[in-house]
Amino acid sequence: MFYYLCSQICIWNTMEKEQKSVLMDRNVVEFVTVAAEFCAFLEKVEARSRKDFVQVALKILPLLYIKASMLQPLEMEEEDMLETIVNEDDYEVLRISIASIMGEQDDYLDVFVEDMKYSDKPVLKTISEDLADIYQDIRNFVGVFKMGLESTMHDSLAQVQQNFENYWGQTLVNTMRALHDVLYNQHIDEDEETL
Repeated sequence: MFYYLCSQICIWNTMEKEQKSVLMDRNVVEFVTVAAEFCAFLEKVEARSRKDFVQVALKILPLLYIKASMLQPLEMEEEDMLETIVNEDDYEVLRISIASIMGEQDDYLDVFVEDMKYSDKPVLKTISEDLADIYQDIRNFVGVFKMGLESTMHDSLAQVQQNFENYWGQTLVNTMRALHDVLYNQHIDEDEETL
């Protein structure tokens, strides 16, 4: 019995060390840093002009994509629901703030959505909703990660990584295409900058 307990403790200690090493991996630390910057950027969105907002978004979004794609695959250890930081009101306030900055340039046509399979026309999407969707997932991840509980940090990292692969990675790329069009093809007028 003593040897069994010792072996179980040894296994548990090894798993804990592996989990710590995964959480302190350079790619994870860099992803967390960029994710926190992305959240901070969107949380102060109303203080920006449209041109400044679009320019900064086109710099931080590719970085977020790169850092998320560099994460090593993880499996969730527990099936428990993780803490939700962003509620519906937070989401809607952010979405409306971005929509007011983008104005009439918030809408764009998207062909890389599930609904496109059933239509021969592109689907109308909005930059504001896309960014709010990405923010919700990233902010929930950052919030859980800040709590500092290793098991929830690990599962939160696994979940945000899975959501990146299945949802918000494609949404991010589509949104970048729309933002690129706003900045370079639709040309933001100087009068629009102060909206």
